[in-house]
Amino acid sequence: MKNDGVIAERIALLREELRREHLSAFIFPTSDPHQSEYTADHWKGREWISGFDGSAGTAVVTLKSAALWTDSRYFIAARQQLEGTEYQLMKEKIDGTPTIAQWIGSELADMDDKEVGIDGMVGAAAMVEQLKGDLQRQGGITLRTNMDVLGRIWTGRPPLPTGQVVIQPLELAGEAVDGKLARIRQALREQHADGMLMAALDDIAWTLNLRGSDIHCCPLFVSYLLIDTRQATLYVDRTKLGDDVVAHLQRYGVSIDGYERVGEGLKAYFEYNILLDPDEVNYTLYNMVGREVVRQPSPVPALKAVKNAAEQKGFRRAMLRDGVAMVKWLRWLDRAMAGEEGAAGGVRLSEISVADRLEQLRSEQPLYRGLSFDTIAGYEQHGAIVHYEATPETDAVLERKGLLLVDSGAHYQDGTTDITRTIALGPLTDEQRRVYTLVLKGHIQLQLLQFPDGATGTQLDAIARRPLWQEGLNFLHGTGHGVGAYLNVHEGPHQIRMEYRGAPLRAGMTVTDEPGIYLEGRFGVRIENVLLVVPAQETECGRFLKFETLTLCPIDTRPVIADMLTGEERRWLNEYHQRVYEKLSPRLDSGEQEWLRRVTKPL
Repeated sequence: MKNDGVIAERIALLREELRREHLSAFIFPTSDPHQSEYTADHWKGREWISGFDGSAGTAVVTLKSAALWTDSRYFIAARQQLEGTEYQLMKEKIDGTPTIAQWIGSELADMDDKEVGIDGMVGAAAMVEQLKGDLQRQGGITLRTNMDVLGRIWTGRPPLPTGQVVIQPLELAGEAVDGKLARIRQALREQHADGMLMAALDDIAWTLNLRGSDIHCCPLFVSYLLIDTRQATLYVDRTKLGDDVVAHLQRYGVSIDGYERVGEGLKAYFEYNILLDPDEVNYTLYNMVGREVVRQPSPVPALKAVKNAAEQKGFRRAMLRDGVAMVKWLRWLDRAMAGEEGAAGGVRLSEISVADRLEQLRSEQPLYRGLSFDTIAGYEQHGAIVHYEATPETDAVLERKGLLLVDSGAHYQDGTTDITRTIALGPLTDEQRRVYTLVLKGHIQLQLLQFPDGATGTQLDAIARRPLWQEGLNFLHGTGHGVGAYLNVHEGPHQIRMEYRGAPLRAGMTVTDEPGIYLEGRFGVRIENVLLVVPAQETECGRFLKFETLTLCPIDTRPVIADMLTGEERRWLNEYHQRVYEKLSPRLDSGEQEWLRRVTKPL
């Protein structure tokens, strides 16, 4: 847990610097120079200044106050982590919550200095531009972007990461670098652009068939890729590149320059124009270009999201290995909770110990490369905290009752997994069983769907929510996100969520199906599989798509109220469990096979 006194000391140091620079406030977004969801330790300035460690949020500190904005996934966790500090929690998208600009305007109303700071290297161009306009409308407040205040006040700041870069084999990548560069250049021509600066780290790794280890739980390396009509330059710390990687890049005509020299590369860019995605390229670099800017979304996420045949096969193999690990873990948990001799090694089970055991079992599988995110293991009321992560202070001991929610995943060199199961550890309340069954109904309904090619995730979202809405229940996170091929566990541009997302769903895309309900102080339920979008049929009304369920792991039927399921939902569940048994049982020993046969028996 954070030391509240330490946070107070850091805020005091910041305010000294603000007074010295005649600034009245400073803004700390979560992002790094690449707009990554998860950032290397060097750029965790928002966490350092606030103590809040969630993956989304913005901290603002003025000379007299402080506030932190975050979304519904972190309302409970943020409230707990900010307790004892001067930070006010601002709940995004909740009526009555002021915007960052509105709040700064009210806080600075009686101050002489009407200037606010933000590091332009970590704020996306579009975000900083919007913020500038919003602040200007709040009484003429100006935004300064040329100051990295953390470089002055953060003693012992972690250095830039130096993890080694490795080649992703062609048999797993499914397409050579030159083919990808050709497709990217074709997409740029269609947008009337001569080149682009690629800043998103997963896009760079995918394009160059490389992987790294610079960011926790993400196989990425810190870099930029500048592409023009004839060549490409990778801006990266050369010490990360072995001779094999250098030869790999040279084979495809990719030159190498220092990471810190990307600004010089932009200034020397010679083509007529350049595509810069304002949501991806940071404000400072965006404004270094001396050429005409094509202000458009990067074409790379849409290309990367459609998995080729090799990537799809890799996902299926990875899901088999992950399913084996999950079955071994679920059986171990069942036996340990039942008190079978030796199952838990004499240790009382807790949220942390069961998460550690799952990680161990995954690590024994071939091609395992690490967790795809930190495991969420929430028992009873902790399950209602959407992105809960147990600490030694909060680690709950498991009892033979109630629900355990476990959201976890792994990177294998041929695929990335993401799965949530909510498990009955013993007797449940009627409310728990009803909510569990409603979530399961929504989960199944989405996977039963057939839909037109090109439909968006927003159009599909209500299908998973309908059983919940009918009972006056809802969840505020998305229903589904893309999953990378040994890349980020969260991948776009497509999503399934209530808020509008215009990216179409296409055959070859992966997406999760993870409805949930979270009742604060009581319990939470979420059930999640990874799906593959595949062709369904073509009629006179056009092409239709459907989902293939990639995840292979039993869904706990003990909490299910069977009479609440339709015949169609029951058939889906029974057929899914039959497939899970057929696919996984040959990889298990006799005891594990018998356990799996029992938990996948028809409902």
